Amino acid sequence: MIDTAALLADLKRRVRLLEDDLRARAEERDDAWAQELRAEYDRAFARERTALSWSEWRDGEVTLASVAWIVACVFVRFAEDNGLLAGARDERGIEGPWLSGPGVARDRAVENQTAFHNAVPTTNSRDWFHVAFGVLADLPAGKALLDRRHNPVWSAPISGAAADDLLAFWRRADLSGEVMHDFTDANLDTRFLGDLYQDLSDYAKKTYALLQTPVFVEEFILDRTLTPAIDEFGLEGLKLIDPTCGSGHFLLGAFARLDDAWLAHAPGLDARARVQKALDSIHGVDLNPFAVAIARFRLTVAALRASAEPTLTDAPVFGFHLAVGDSLLRSEASTQKLSMGDDEEEFTYSVEDVKEYAGILDRGQYHVVVGNPPYIQVKDKALNQRYRELFKTCSGKYALSVPFMELFFELAKRSDAAGSGAGYVGKITSNSFMKREFGKKVIEKFLSGVDPFSPVDLTGVVDTSGAYIPGHGTPTVILFGRRRRPALDTVRAALGVRGEPGQPADPAYGKVWTEIVAHIDEPGYNGTYVTISDLSRDKLAAHPWSLSGGGAGELKELLDDRGNRTLSQIADSLGITSFTLEDDVFVRPDTAWRTAGVQMTRPMVLGDQLRDWAFGGDDSALFAYDSAFRSLDLERSTPEFRCMWPYRSNLSNNIMFGGVTKVQSGLKWTEFGRLTASKLETPLSIIWAEVATHNHFVFDRGGKVFKQTAPVIKLPTGATDDEHYDLLGILNSSTACFWFKQVSHNKGSTVDTKGARQTQLPWEDFYQFNATKVGGLPLSSELPRERARRLDQLASRMQNLEPAGVIAGLAADEPVGPAIARARAEHERARSEAIFEQEELDWEVYSTYGLTTSDLAAAPTAQLKLGERAFEIELARRVGLGVESTAWFARHGSTPITELPESWSVEYREVVQRRLDEMVTNPWIRLLEQPEYKRRWGGPSWDDQLPGGLRGALLDRLGSRGVWVDANGRPGVRSVADLAAALRRDARAREVAELLVGSSDVDYVALVTDLLGSESMPHVAVQRYKPAGLEKFRAWQHVWELQRAEDRGEKVSIPVPPRYTQADFQKSTYWKVRGKLDVPKERFISYPGAALPNDDSAVFGWAGWDHAERGQALLGLASAMSAEGASSDALMPLFAGLVELEPWLRQWHADIDPTFGMSPADAITGVFEGLLAQHGVSRDDVNAWAPTPTATRRGRRPASTDKANA
Repeated sequence: MIDTAALLADLKRRVRLLEDDLRARAEERDDAWAQELRAEYDRAFARERTALSWSEWRDGEVTLASVAWIVACVFVRFAEDNGLLAGARDERGIEGPWLSGPGVARDRAVENQTAFHNAVPTTNSRDWFHVAFGVLADLPAGKALLDRRHNPVWSAPISGAAADDLLAFWRRADLSGEVMHDFTDANLDTRFLGDLYQDLSDYAKKTYALLQTPVFVEEFILDRTLTPAIDEFGLEGLKLIDPTCGSGHFLLGAFARLDDAWLAHAPGLDARARVQKALDSIHGVDLNPFAVAIARFRLTVAALRASAEPTLTDAPVFGFHLAVGDSLLRSEASTQKLSMGDDEEEFTYSVEDVKEYAGILDRGQYHVVVGNPPYIQVKDKALNQRYRELFKTCSGKYALSVPFMELFFELAKRSDAAGSGAGYVGKITSNSFMKREFGKKVIEKFLSGVDPFSPVDLTGVVDTSGAYIPGHGTPTVILFGRRRRPALDTVRAALGVRGEPGQPADPAYGKVWTEIVAHIDEPGYNGTYVTISDLSRDKLAAHPWSLSGGGAGELKELLDDRGNRTLSQIADSLGITSFTLEDDVFVRPDTAWRTAGVQMTRPMVLGDQLRDWAFGGDDSALFAYDSAFRSLDLERSTPEFRCMWPYRSNLSNNIMFGGVTKVQSGLKWTEFGRLTASKLETPLSIIWAEVATHNHFVFDRGGKVFKQTAPVIKLPTGATDDEHYDLLGILNSSTACFWFKQVSHNKGSTVDTKGARQTQLPWEDFYQFNATKVGGLPLSSELPRERARRLDQLASRMQNLEPAGVIAGLAADEPVGPAIARARAEHERARSEAIFEQEELDWEVYSTYGLTTSDLAAAPTAQLKLGERAFEIELARRVGLGVESTAWFARHGSTPITELPESWSVEYREVVQRRLDEMVTNPWIRLLEQPEYKRRWGGPSWDDQLPGGLRGALLDRLGSRGVWVDANGRPGVRSVADLAAALRRDARAREVAELLVGSSDVDYVALVTDLLGSESMPHVAVQRYKPAGLEKFRAWQHVWELQRAEDRGEKVSIPVPPRYTQADFQKSTYWKVRGKLDVPKERFISYPGAALPNDDSAVFGWAGWDHAERGQALLGLASAMSAEGASSDALMPLFAGLVELEPWLRQWHADIDPTFGMSPADAITGVFEGLLAQHGVSRDDVNAWAPTPTATRRGRRPASTDKANA
């Protein structure tokens, strides 16, 4: 019995171990495979098959080879355990088993291997694997499964040790003594191989966009393509292809149907002949070699079952048409357009065998083309460009769904002059092309059917974004069509009304999917989850597509008609102001810049910090520009230059549009990649969150810079506040939110444990509101200026009342407790007023578009709590009826109410009742008054923000320079106990601490330990990184040495340093602070294992010290510990830290300092040399040092002293 989950978990680890083994082998200069690999990379690079770096490309090949070894083992184990190799013998004439198996099979496999090694003493376990693989590969029915010419198991030799380990894994026993993984299955079900295909390697899954197609989706597509094709064309000569076949789900489904059809058509046909006829119709291609291997194996097993063959041993050669190769490059269109000349063939990788299947990708030959193509964007620049050249609809930042759209239809048979004989096309694909800019060309120039040379008859569009489809975290759509001129003026469409309300027990019977399947042939059907409609082809010939049902399309058209102009017609510009190209370097928290002494900054507005009419971020960008936005030359002595210098190579080589580097394009390395100065020259702007669940537009009055995720609307020069308020109100309305969502790309939300997109809460779906879509908003003739002004004022007031700002703004003698209590009450009142004003704005806007009458306006002023808006009352009533969940109320901390509050005035109760009535009778209002269009007023509550504000106040006190230098300005480390005592003596700090912990009994040592622990970083690399991260750090050190050489005028070639991942750091908190470029953002420095005299508490320093001060403090700590009798082992981390500091000391502090009478670099190095000599330690010893788990924590362990309570 196969335990798929346990098998997958174990095999993923096996893949990683083999990757480590083969990666090391790939770098051995004398290894034959390594040489072949490098030569293949050089050829691929030269022929523009790849533009990846050697290391990136190598890692991909290593992964493919590692997976190939695992998959080959699985094939053999499955065949052994199910008797499919019965009667087969190896090259020595010995019968199996060879690897393992249940019962006595494992022992027999060990005996067979032992006999093999005894007969050939020079062999190892790798050779035994090859014997086992050879048994399968040499069978007529197994030749294609482990092809000796192309499968990496024959060319990528794992080490003997790795082979020993892999064999031991397959023979591992469970607690009962049975083999751990038993592949016995009476039904020979190979579905588990699809799970391995999708999840065996995270790298491969990401690179190849591996994704299984669920059976119910595959059946639906085949029902509407293969079934009618059989009826129209017959079985003889019928051809089907999946050009992105993966592990073969569509091919297996097609085989089963074709085998059944042949059985019904020719019942007297010999079983082998019948099976081969079915196989002759099936074709598949995939770029991923192990995917094709799995597809071949699964089809082989299916063929065995269908022909009643008991074993592979006696089975015939099954004729397959499954090839490894890049369908986009090897199609007939591609080879025509990319002819390499008569004497030079198109380049193919060694694992690819597509050339051996001549004509498999010739266009116009297939009766049926089906598949689930990858949705990702092409990372490899060379491939990206080649696809652009080959497929005319590739534009902008296209996804692979676009060129595959062309290819699917190109492969299908073209109709004759009378419109007959056209092939059928069916595919499930990402719906991103429907609304994102790169999809405009494929919709308007291709799917529209207007191109007579590439005829397309789009016959069906099925919105599956709301269906529960395991593995499909990306919103999808199913398309059907034929390769002919459009036959009808309409296209059958299944339009989404609402998503799956929960995770169904069986996705095949999910509510959304069930409605689609049951009613797809019933135009006019208007259900709970989908609407079935025959849409005008003209509507689908224009980008963007809107596939919303339930009247959404009609309402959108109505708003378009009633707008008298669009936003883009009155705005001066809409779009991006800036992007840095390296946010990790340029954008840091304000506290990080202040700690580093950097002053040349501007607040950086990020899209995800724009919420509810306000900007709530605390990030700033280093902004090396003058008042006219001309870039400045930074002085080497400034903190700004020194903070940026370590990343100079990265910044200089940032790639701009057109493929040139930043410096090659004429920019300074300290500049942003783009800064549109014209959008900063006038102070007033409206900015918005480009990606969000709802519309968030904010009025800004200048002094900031905006990231690309926060685009900007600029009105003509001289525009007043009032003119901005006119737009701000309508942009933040529920009506605008609805309109934006009809034309913008739905990015979805989270995925569940089965990888399915969770759509049961449409108000949690994120949309991409790009400038083109926002600019198209139709504006009503009347605009809600005063509501917008009031909401902007309330948002500013709420922001000023947030805990951090209130605490920071208190006078020295003003008590904290009463001040924050007042602020909390005022904030709550302002928020209630804002909720009311937003509700009134929404209803006012309905009236301006003529969607409802003006008698639904409310009293001039009031307050509302969340849960009291009209749509929430109606939602609560539906919750009570059991037709809605309580998720909206639970997520937003509100209480559902079904009756109008008695505390409201009579007038307001009457207005809300009329609104509730309107929601029943007016379909437009019923549609707009849904949670997905109404402001959520989410984000952290005031109470949730309070702990952060209190912590920030304490960290500010601990992080001031005065804490870390003495009266003479000399830096020095401090212990936790010492800092805790200082806080306890500080009256303001004491009041804040008591509020934070909720008690006057504060453990200050524990508090300081907690505060500094999350805001500090070990001073030495070996205490920050794991071995892999330490290797990357050494690569960065090499880059810095080359940059120093460059500063000296030497001509050097500087490699691109590697980026870090979370796995490179010893703690996740380190990764959270530093990020992928290891940028220091911490406030404090930790010295793990160090101790001050008579104090056992942890020791910290300040991240605001320059390198000379860090060296002085570290040297002082080492000297103090040495004087107290610390051993050289205890001092070694400090010595290592000093060695790491020395290059920076020589770089920034080599000039004579009057304080020292010499350069700080020389002074610190001199004392350091003395310490090394005193302890008999050489620099080689320091460089070779690495901490051990058993290392003593302290050099000296005196009795603890509680300074905090002194």
